[in-house]
Amino acid sequence: MAANWKMNKTHLEGLHFVESLRNTVPAEIFDKVDVVVCPPFTAIRSVQTAIDGDDLQIAVGAQDMHWESSGAYTGEISAEMLTKLGVTYVIIGHSERREYFGETDETVSRKVRAAFDNDLVPIMCVGETLAELEAGNTADKVSGQIRQGLKGIKAEQIARMVLAYEPIWAIGTGKTASADDAQKTIALIRKVVREKSETAASAVRIQYGGSVKVGNIADLMSRPDIDGALVGGASLDPAEFAQIVQYL
Repeated sequence: MAANWKMNKTHLEGLHFVESLRNTVPAEIFDKVDVVVCPPFTAIRSVQTAIDGDDLQIAVGAQDMHWESSGAYTGEISAEMLTKLGVTYVIIGHSERREYFGETDETVSRKVRAAFDNDLVPIMCVGETLAELEAGNTADKVSGQIRQGLKGIKAEQIARMVLAYEPIWAIGTGKTASADDAQKTIALIRKVVREKSETAASAVRIQYGGSVKVGNIADLMSRPDIDGALVGGASLDPAEFAQIVQYL
């Protein structure tokens, strides 16, 4: 279960969030569920320190990174910078990065390779627009994103990563794909990965993202190919995110 705070929360608010999880979620839950918190860059160090200081079994993720190791890229963050902060996961190719900041399948692929070069676990996002959904192009769009994003990635690396199906039309809209529709597309994603490796297809974790909340998490997670959730708005409320983490 990954919390994507997007452009929300100061470092102090991030500390309060971690404290709330500490007080709300029983320790044994973290033995059953992998929990990742993805703060803004400015809050990563504070959140990581709070987690390290209490041995909480929560991983820290970043919301993006550049594919180059260093250079004249004003405002960008490298994979090495993230690993030095104790970051474990990094979201790559989120729909908002693709829609608002020109992220392409090629840059996504370069970032995935850079993440693996620096021992980060990529959470690679794919998804279709409302127009593509209505035109019946979901399968072609998502399959193409998966194939391009995983180009040059070894099977053993794919087995370690996370893929996230995030229909663009559901991001921040309150609309959610039905559990059956989410399962259908995520099963397709696993089928595309199987083209590279049966072992990787079985091992890779595939999340659903798009207006995930307490009211729909159990239904989504009951489907055989859905392994977790990339939670946006609902992850800003520590009490609600705690309930999502404890959906079992």
